Amino acid sequence: MAAVWVFVEAEGDAPSSLGLELLTKARQLGEASVIYLGSGSEEAFASLGEHGANTVFHADAADSLPSAPVAAALAERIADSGPDLVLFGQSYTDRDVAGRLAARLGVSVLSNASDVDLSNGTVVTTHEIFGGAQLATAEIAGDGPYIVMIRPKSFAAEPGGGGAPEVVSLPLGDSGKSSATIVERHVEEREGPQLSDAAVIVSGGRGLGSAEAYDLVEQLAKPLKAATGATRAIVDAGWVPYAKQVGQTGKTVKPDVYIAAGISGAMQHLVGMKDSKTIIAINKDPDAPIFSVADLGIVGDVHQVLPRLIEALEQH
Repeated sequence: MAAVWVFVEAEGDAPSSLGLELLTKARQLGEASVIYLGSGSEEAFASLGEHGANTVFHADAADSLPSAPVAAALAERIADSGPDLVLFGQSYTDRDVAGRLAARLGVSVLSNASDVDLSNGTVVTTHEIFGGAQLATAEIAGDGPYIVMIRPKSFAAEPGGGGAPEVVSLPLGDSGKSSATIVERHVEEREGPQLSDAAVIVSGGRGLGSAEAYDLVEQLAKPLKAATGATRAIVDAGWVPYAKQVGQTGKTVKPDVYIAAGISGAMQHLVGMKDSKTIIAINKDPDAPIFSVADLGIVGDVHQVLPRLIEALEQH
C-alpha cells in the first residue's frame, strides 16, 4: 500500500478545511499520514484521525516563520522513512514549504492540480486549463517522493470513521530558521457566513457601477443567509476588501447556489466559481461570458433586478 503524507496547517485550533480535503483524498490512495503545523490539541488530532490519518507528525513553530525549519525537518524525516507521495494545498504556507522541501530533496513539484492518482508506481495529476474548459494530465518523471499541490475545493472533506492517530513530535531545528519573529497577530473581522463554507453566495462585479451599489448584494444576501463575494475588478477598485474576492487569485468556492450580479464572466473569475452546483447570472449584456456557465440567466439591469428580488424575498 502506498504511503501518502499530507501537509495540514491549523486554522485557529483546528485543522484547515483545505487540509481535511486533501486528507480525504489521501486515504483513498493509500496509508495516510499528516504533517500538522499548529499548536495541536486532542480535538484537532481526533479530527485528523476521523478523516483518515494513521500518524500525525506534529510541528509547532510558535512565533517564528515556519516554512524553512519545517521543510528541513521534513527532509530529514523523509530520508528515514520516505512516503511515495506528499500532498500540499495552494495556500501561502503550503507553497512555501513545498518549494523548499523539493529543493532539499532534489525532486520536482506539480502544482495547481485538481486531482491526483497513483498508477503503476507513478503519480498522474489532472489540471484544469483554459479556465476549466479542458482537462490536461501530467505525470511526474524521476524518483520520488513525489510532491503535488492541489487546488482548494478539489475534493470534499468527509470523515471516514478512523480512530485516534499516533502522534509523533516533529522537532524544528535552526536549519533555515529566520531571525524574524511574529510579534503580533491580527484576526480579520468577518460577519455572517464565510465564502469557503457558505451554501449560498451572492457576488457583485463592475456592472454594479459603484461601491455604494454593492449594498444591493449585501441586502440580497441577508434573507438568503448567504456569503458575499466579489470580482477582482471591484476589489482592485477598492469597493470591497480582498477577503471577498472569488477567482484565480482569490478564493475558490463551490456552493450550492452562486448568484453573479453584474459580473461579465472573465476567465479569472470563472475559475474560482464555475463548479458551483447552481449558477444564477444577472447581466444586461446577453452575450456576457457568465451566461456560458450559468444554469439560470436573467438579462437585465442589476439596479432593477436586485431590488425586485430583495422585495420578493422580504415578502416571502
